[in-house]
Amino acid sequence: MKKIELLSPAGDLERLKVTLLYGADAVFIGGEKYSLRANATNFSLEDIRLGCRFAHQLGKKVHLTLNIVFHNEDMDDVYDYIRDVVECGIDAFIVSDPSIISHIKKNFPKVEVHLSTQNSTSNYMAVQYFEGEGVDRVVLARELSKKQIEEIIAKTKCDIEVFIHGAMCTCFSGRCALSNYVTNRDANRGGCAQVCRFSFQTEHEKEFTMALKDMNMAEYIGDLISIGVRSLKVEGRMRSLYYLATVIGTYREIIDGYYDGSLTSDKMKIYQERLDRVANRETSSHYFMREANYTDQYYSGRSEVSNQDYLGQVISYEDSLLKFYERNYFEVGDTVELFTPDGNRQVFLVEKLYDEDFQLVDVARHPDNIYYLECDISFPIDEYSMIKIVERHNG
Repeated sequence: MKKIELLSPAGDLERLKVTLLYGADAVFIGGEKYSLRANATNFSLEDIRLGCRFAHQLGKKVHLTLNIVFHNEDMDDVYDYIRDVVECGIDAFIVSDPSIISHIKKNFPKVEVHLSTQNSTSNYMAVQYFEGEGVDRVVLARELSKKQIEEIIAKTKCDIEVFIHGAMCTCFSGRCALSNYVTNRDANRGGCAQVCRFSFQTEHEKEFTMALKDMNMAEYIGDLISIGVRSLKVEGRMRSLYYLATVIGTYREIIDGYYDGSLTSDKMKIYQERLDRVANRETSSHYFMREANYTDQYYSGRSEVSNQDYLGQVISYEDSLLKFYERNYFEVGDTVELFTPDGNRQVFLVEKLYDEDFQLVDVARHPDNIYYLECDISFPIDEYSMIKIVERHNG
């Protein structure tokens, strides 16, 4: 049985490497043109070439977003750009414009075309239409139920991709005009200002927001696999390395556990706790099992304080000394966990901590400085291994 694809975001070359090492089967990236994340670092042509080479060495794939709403001026050199990124080695385009779909299928038939969620595809007849246009995969709108997704899969032939984790649009997928209206930044051309998360004052002097809680579909991965979904997509090209490593690594374990029969309710509690801790926003499964309602949305009094669990990124491990870049404050006496891209994990007590000059210290309080932990690790330390807090000794 061919496993379902785990598809991860990557906002730059380092994120691409991390997310593939932590278990993604493919990544989706944005180039410096025609991408919906204008504020992300994004990929130059050379970055795309290097990213594709790295992915292909691992037997994995790279999908490129080309999904803005194209205006006349955007068409001037888009065909040249498509040719250039194909030469860099990408495996698929994520597209919403019909003319772009037609051009790619005619001129680059070996490269897959995936219909973007920007198209808000919500019914099987629309999927059938795009099948006829040569589209290889449809990324469904995020507002569909399990029953609706199941019917689409039963009545169509192309691959179906769905979102499983990350931020949700308050407006229907791909149809937002709030940002353009309020800030003159077009969400459908890469400039979303996330107006849905703004705090507004009502006429009664009360704070009001309209933001949705983030999506979290961890408990329904088995359902998505069983109904025939082909790809599970995580949102977040601008998220941190720690966030991507944790989320992708956790979904990797859930998917593998489902296929080999080792996924238990006790393990799911651990996985869900990891996903709940890695971000500072509440989550919901939204439309999948029922009509979404007020419990899936923030209205007022929203609090998003970082838990600062991420302590450091490992540089090396030699002679019982773990060298790392510090990311958040911690102290001697704290209990921490080391985890690696290969899925190895070890919990230990911080007993001896050294600064960059090998002076004993009680506290690591300077982000981006180098520190050393004395510890005994029972497995190889891979590149992009990380440390997180488990328990602080002072409560």
